[in-house]
Amino acid sequence: MFNYPENWGSLTVDEKQEARLAPWLSPQVEFDTSAAEDAYKRRAQRVKDVLELKVPDRVPAIPLFAGAVADYTEVSHKDLMYDYEKAVEAIVKFHRDFEPDYQAAPNFLPGKLYDVLGLETYRWPGDGLPEDVTFQMAEKEYMRADEYDQLIADPESFYMRTYMPRAFEALEGWRMLPLFFGTVEFPMIPFMMAPVAAPPVQKAFEAFMEAGRATAEWLGAQARSGAQLVGGMGLPATVGGFSKAPFDIIGDTLRGTHAVMLDLYRQPEKVIAACERLVPIAVQMGIEACNGTGNPFVLIPLHKGADGFMSNDQFERFYWPTLKATIEGIIEEGVIPWMFVEGSYNQRLEIIAASDLPTGKTMWMFDQTEMEAVRDAFGDWACFGGNVPAPLFHAGTPEQMADHVKMLIDTVGGDGGYFLSPGAVIDHARPENMHAYIDTAREYGVY
Repeated sequence: MFNYPENWGSLTVDEKQEARLAPWLSPQVEFDTSAAEDAYKRRAQRVKDVLELKVPDRVPAIPLFAGAVADYTEVSHKDLMYDYEKAVEAIVKFHRDFEPDYQAAPNFLPGKLYDVLGLETYRWPGDGLPEDVTFQMAEKEYMRADEYDQLIADPESFYMRTYMPRAFEALEGWRMLPLFFGTVEFPMIPFMMAPVAAPPVQKAFEAFMEAGRATAEWLGAQARSGAQLVGGMGLPATVGGFSKAPFDIIGDTLRGTHAVMLDLYRQPEKVIAACERLVPIAVQMGIEACNGTGNPFVLIPLHKGADGFMSNDQFERFYWPTLKATIEGIIEEGVIPWMFVEGSYNQRLEIIAASDLPTGKTMWMFDQTEMEAVRDAFGDWACFGGNVPAPLFHAGTPEQMADHVKMLIDTVGGDGGYFLSPGAVIDHARPENMHAYIDTAREYGVY
């Protein structure tokens, strides 16, 4: 957890970032050995150097493995979500065997929590999917086309009273939640509380409390895993929390892809107003996550801003202004936005580069974007990585993997400010290719 210094309000952005990085660089944990502690600090400093566009001792190789952990350890995807002891053992084994410099797959998702809440927006192994596959989104319109005004007027109320009862079966009773401003006067409080006495509302809160207990169980397992990865192996975690682009909150979660694309033509001003209203919430999401974990890096996966989803004109009108405002709001609090740029952004690079975002305050991980073009557009103001293709991990050879890693280091890694990473989360990989990815970067990426 991050503890704010007393003079926080008077600090500059640079000082805030340093204050947040300090406990991540030197965590207050009990390391098993001095070697593990030294390794942790070297690895963390390497990422800080890259963030600040300095030349580190060598190129950091950021791993990004998910389902590959299950495949390698022969633990089912279902067990990773429901049997936390197996999950911890699998994650620790994966890291011991491959010896990455950073936590490659530190998290496992809590199937018990999703069951308790009756989550409708995804399917996962144990809930409609086979045991040997990862989760999938079940996209549909959880917000109707005529509900933009409600979202804009009060996003939190809309989310709690409208979206969540639709998305979580166990919380259906929250449709009846009263307006809490009913507590402003003493005689009004019983009338405000009357709906809470209704059985559907009581049932929803009982499920909510049970979900809290399920979360506590999961957090305990996460802590056991983290203690071994950090204290035992000296592996820094490179993600401290998540946020989203405001447009993606609407397009991914609320309206769905098909509906939001129609909205761009049928009610474009409503879409823009809703995105603008969600900016402070997206900023708060990132900051609160960082505060809770004490890790200053907030991952922001970018979805519907990719080249294939909208034109450049639409990107500049609907997507980028509020994403930029979110990035700036997160930076203002010393948190480091880490954009996971999914798909291709070849058409977007110059738009982003011309936006005057502050130097040395963001990280960009690209999926299918031409990396030399990224270097030319971003190299003097932001660190970047990515574009090790996911198919190469599964269908390539170790020699092909090594050649690709060397090519990236040679062409875009020469001046620092560069980290190696896959372009997507890796679910399927041959062990020898994962070794080639990690080992080649370690041996060839020395400056």
